[in-house]
Amino acid sequence: MAPVAGEAVEGPAQLEERQVHFVLDLALRIGEVQMTSGAGAADVTATIIAVAAAYGLPHCEVDVIFTSITVACWRGTEEPPITSLRVVRSRSLDYTRLAAVENLVRRITRQRVSAEGAHVELEGITTAEHPYPRWMATAAWAGMAVAVTVLIGGDLLSALFAGGITAVVDRVGRVLNRRALPFFFQQAVGGALATGGALALFVSGWVPAARPTLLVAAAITVLLSGLSVVSTVQDAITGYNVTAAGRTMEVSLMTAGLIAGVVLAFNVATALGMQYTPLADPLPPSALRLPVLALAGAAASGCFGLASYATPRALVVSAAAGGIGAAGFGALSLTGAGPIAASAGAAVVIGFGGGVVSRRLGMPPLVVAVSGMVPLLPGITTYRALYQLAVERTVSGLPTLMLAAAIALALAAGVVLGEYLAQPVRSGLGRLERRLAGPRMSGPLRPTRRRLE
Repeated sequence: MAPVAGEAVEGPAQLEERQVHFVLDLALRIGEVQMTSGAGAADVTATIIAVAAAYGLPHCEVDVIFTSITVACWRGTEEPPITSLRVVRSRSLDYTRLAAVENLVRRITRQRVSAEGAHVELEGITTAEHPYPRWMATAAWAGMAVAVTVLIGGDLLSALFAGGITAVVDRVGRVLNRRALPFFFQQAVGGALATGGALALFVSGWVPAARPTLLVAAAITVLLSGLSVVSTVQDAITGYNVTAAGRTMEVSLMTAGLIAGVVLAFNVATALGMQYTPLADPLPPSALRLPVLALAGAAASGCFGLASYATPRALVVSAAAGGIGAAGFGALSLTGAGPIAASAGAAVVIGFGGGVVSRRLGMPPLVVAVSGMVPLLPGITTYRALYQLAVERTVSGLPTLMLAAAIALALAAGVVLGEYLAQPVRSGLGRLERRLAGPRMSGPLRPTRRRLE
């Protein structure tokens, strides 16, 4: 039997070795769920330390890198430390699973569940089926593409076509994922299908001139939404540079796959004699469009949350964050702010509002932050850059591509800053707590009561 939570001891009289392994395994499994769901290294570290301390292991050191988690438990000067490692092999979005684990961690830190009981609950959480059927996730991705098309100025017909193309891309990606095709090639196939489908509709006459821009931009936004940009910036800001480097490499490689697919489709279309199609110009800022932006942004964020298996409560909050963020971006654009500044400002609002509301409702702020920034992803800017490079064959596409990257970075940094500003002001924390205090997107807000002075 594990000792009563809170009765932490040190030195040779500490837990038996088998109980230490039992607690460390529980903490590592919880950390693995957080990592696979996109949580930052600081959040994973704080959660593991909190879980271990709750079950009598107050002195643990945690090392989180992109593909593994290592925990070393110090047992005093007369006993050797015990080290345990767990490899993070998969990445998947299931925000219901993340929320269930967050609830379990809260109960653990409040000493309301034994280590054995927590193990049983965690096993049930990780082996449970997704809360929604797979076809509903496909419909949600399609709905997100419809909302994004409306958001960037498309009409109803273009939005429906964008939703259909995105649904096809998702189903093909599902088949390729079952065959363990690397994600780089999955992104390339998705980009090629999205671009090729839009150009085929244009050639057939179903889509008028300049409308393919909106269809492909919406599909690109959907493909970009699954990248862990927020966690990458969070890791870099909190000093977990190795993990940040790993995430940066993954995001860069996935983006490169998307670029390769889009460019390949453009080159094939050009080789087949496709005529020059002008790019759709972005709509000028207008106060009359603010309600449309809010509704489309809310729909896009809500659909992303549904596709990521978020809980119903999280869906409502995510939709509200997306609507406020999109309307905030439009309002800032009316004041003359550039796309980078407007994106950063709207993202700060999303991060701050989501951080405050989600903590009060007992859900991970990560879910609201990632969902809320989805409508602002630079899909149309990315498409414009690739079109200039592949079709117009002009170097002006490089600055446009850099602008898209800067917008994505501004969004992620703004969300992280907003979450940091949303944290309550606390005093009397130990050195370790101050180092792990923020910005926090997942896990317990107060990681441990241990002081290291």
